[in-house]
Amino acid sequence: MAKKNIIVLIFTIIFSASSKAQVQNNSNLYKTILAKDSLLFDVGFNTCDIKQFENLLSENLKFYHDKDGISDKVKFLIDLKNGICNNQANRQVKRFLVKETTEIFPLYKNGVLYAAVQNGEHMFTEKRETQAGIAKFTNVWQLENGEWKLAVSFSFDHQAYQNKTIEKSFFDNDTAIEKWLKENKIPTLGIGVIENGKLQQVKVFGEITKGVSAPYNTIFNVASLTKPVTALVALKLISSGKWNLDEPIYKYWTDPDIANDPRNKKLTTRLILSHQTGFPNWRFMNDNKKLNFQFEPGTKYQYSGEGMEYLRKTLEKKFHKSLEQLASELIFSPLKMTDTRYIWDKNVDTARLAIGYNKDRKAYETVKNKIPNAADDLVTTIEDYGNFLVSVMNSDGLSKKVFEEMTTKQVASTKGKHFGLGFEIYDLENNEYALSHGGSDNGVQTIVFILPKTKQGLLIFTNSDTGVSVYETLLKHYLGSNGQKIFDIETK
Repeated sequence: MAKKNIIVLIFTIIFSASSKAQVQNNSNLYKTILAKDSLLFDVGFNTCDIKQFENLLSENLKFYHDKDGISDKVKFLIDLKNGICNNQANRQVKRFLVKETTEIFPLYKNGVLYAAVQNGEHMFTEKRETQAGIAKFTNVWQLENGEWKLAVSFSFDHQAYQNKTIEKSFFDNDTAIEKWLKENKIPTLGIGVIENGKLQQVKVFGEITKGVSAPYNTIFNVASLTKPVTALVALKLISSGKWNLDEPIYKYWTDPDIANDPRNKKLTTRLILSHQTGFPNWRFMNDNKKLNFQFEPGTKYQYSGEGMEYLRKTLEKKFHKSLEQLASELIFSPLKMTDTRYIWDKNVDTARLAIGYNKDRKAYETVKNKIPNAADDLVTTIEDYGNFLVSVMNSDGLSKKVFEEMTTKQVASTKGKHFGLGFEIYDLENNEYALSHGGSDNGVQTIVFILPKTKQGLLIFTNSDTGVSVYETLLKHYLGSNGQKIFDIETK
């Protein structure tokens, strides 16, 4: 961009911003820009995720710094890599947005929004606020092919932090979060926040190994959060007319343990996805280690991993593909879930794996499945699984009828809740509801919620037996009154 054009742009920004009212902090534009700010700094800068920066910066970026001069995108990224991110494992400098100083101004051309100005202050701190620096900034976010990109940035008035009162939310204070996790004996915490039907925030706290901060794209074993993925494989096949929700599945496969029991002919995908098979959770819990019916299929609820595995074997028999292949074709590849898989292979980046721990911080052995388990041990990241939940919320690849079946109460479960197809349903009153599923194994405590009516969602991944200790605080903070309702249902 020519120097003359840059000067014109700067004056356009100044006068355009002053001609439009500042947007309210509950507006969609305010939330969108704050979400981009979080991805750029909480993820990109604070964890040195250079790729995140590259994705959010315009190719025509101009960065003006009152100490370091002018940079374009190439120089900015080189300076970041060779400077503050040169020794990421030992770095202490992190950036905090002073949210109460934030102002967002929309920019329009012929009545169409094309950019937004973000004014505010931010801190750069080394462990303690007494060592912090504070500066003002102005960022210009521009819509490029429908995506918000940082086009121009001014960082100025840098000075030492001197007893200036800055009230930060607990969840914007990494130091407080790290202390909280240690108190709750949780090595790694991943949080994903869905707003307006999009994954707006991804935050990962704690350590991946002693002394090394957990990266933004930490890989977690999510235990039974595997089941909703398997459910969606089946529901997408049903939506495309390749599978039938209520067809008896004995036509394709029957487990030898129940081949002589006529009740096997009553099993359908609907009964499996709503946990009405009559199976135990796992056959190894039986004295003889064999699969059996503990009640008539379709008469009541009983959570069963065996049911999901039964579905896997049936689908694999019908389509002559492994569950991994089916999921890759229908879910993982379309959503670019590159860090998600049922099986353990050479593509799992062990340097980013959150190993599971007990309450005494002793590590469990890592599960490394060689064949898919439809009910357990999926490995994934907050970003991958968050994008999966967004696709579920927006019924991507699901027919209207199948989505309605998925979100319809199929059977009463526990504590006044019901199971739909693949998800448990919380009645939040006023015609609102939440779909949820959790995961619990040795060293794994995970849970997710999506609210299709309000287009909200929350993911919580932990790698510790004590992970449930943080659920209440996170639910209430991120989901507000609905989070309180969910907590009340679970504790009544």
